[in-house]
Amino acid sequence: MDSLSEQQQQASEKPIINITGEKVALGPIRRDQVPLFYRWANDFNVLRTLHIPRPSTFEENLAFFERDVEDEKRRTVVHFTVYDRASLTPIGRVDLEEINHRDRRAEFGIEIGEPDYRGRGYGTEATRLMLDYAFTGLGLHNIGLYTWEYNLAAQAVYKKAGFREVGRRRQAKFMGGKLWDIIYMDCLSTEFVSPVLSKIMVPDEVRS
Repeated sequence: MDSLSEQQQQASEKPIINITGEKVALGPIRRDQVPLFYRWANDFNVLRTLHIPRPSTFEENLAFFERDVEDEKRRTVVHFTVYDRASLTPIGRVDLEEINHRDRRAEFGIEIGEPDYRGRGYGTEATRLMLDYAFTGLGLHNIGLYTWEYNLAAQAVYKKAGFREVGRRRQAKFMGGKLWDIIYMDCLSTEFVSPVLSKIMVPDEVRS
């Protein structure tokens, strides 16, 4: 096995981690995870809380990955894979999109793709770590999101992480034979206490 093949094998065995919390860790998205993203993108139980459920092809998800990589180069988005800290199993993704460094704002998104990790606090901590990155790492001030009125689990996660409701678009989402509100939420840097990065993003002390 040549050196490059060894490096590729090692990369697939142990992911790079950027931010570590108590239950989850965040690291860069990877091409070898596209099959995972493909499977998650076809889970209708997840899609009912995101957008209109429909099947998507592997090629489509590979194209999404390539687009995400290009957008990251332009500093307009940031994507992290969410890992179970204990096993380093990839369980989902968190994203910052529409990053506006001048106005210090961005839009937040999260997907916990693995069913066994939903409703157990992993999404809440992943959200808090992403807010920490947005505020402490990037110096942003306002992080916004929107969700559906019927998505009670997501609303609970967002509120625990630090978001608050700031408005509604009434009866603008159809689900289960009924029209629901779209709920808009945001979080400000002045309302958030950094759990991790405030201990890392610090200047060097002067040495005598």
